[in-house]
Amino acid sequence: MVKRYNRYPHGRRFTNMQMIIANRLSDGRVVFLDDRDSWVNDIVDGLLLDSKQDAAQRLLMAQRAVEENTVVDPYIIDVLAEDGRRRPVQVRERIRAFGPSVSHSLRVFGD
Repeated sequence: MVKRYNRYPHGRRFTNMQMIIANRLSDGRVVFLDDRDSWVNDIVDGLLLDSKQDAAQRLLMAQRAVEENTVVDPYIIDVLAEDGRRRPVQVRERIRAFGPSVSHSLRVFGD
């Protein structure tokens, strides 16, 4: 399959890819499907898919984990791959993959 390349406004290239994301049933943690059809915690360890057909096929495989009560709600996300880094396209998935969008060190005034 030919990789799809796009350009950021400043000219850097990135590759449009896809991944399968879900929540682990035992602890609710966000997990990613890897190349052995296992679930990993880190987006870096997840399997990058370069075609919609591959993604759809892996999503069917992920449904087995739902039937086995391993994960819930697996679905396909779009990911930008650049220089070995992965970044979900949608803000919702970025927050799920990398954590909250605010610092944990915020002070509560009035305490």
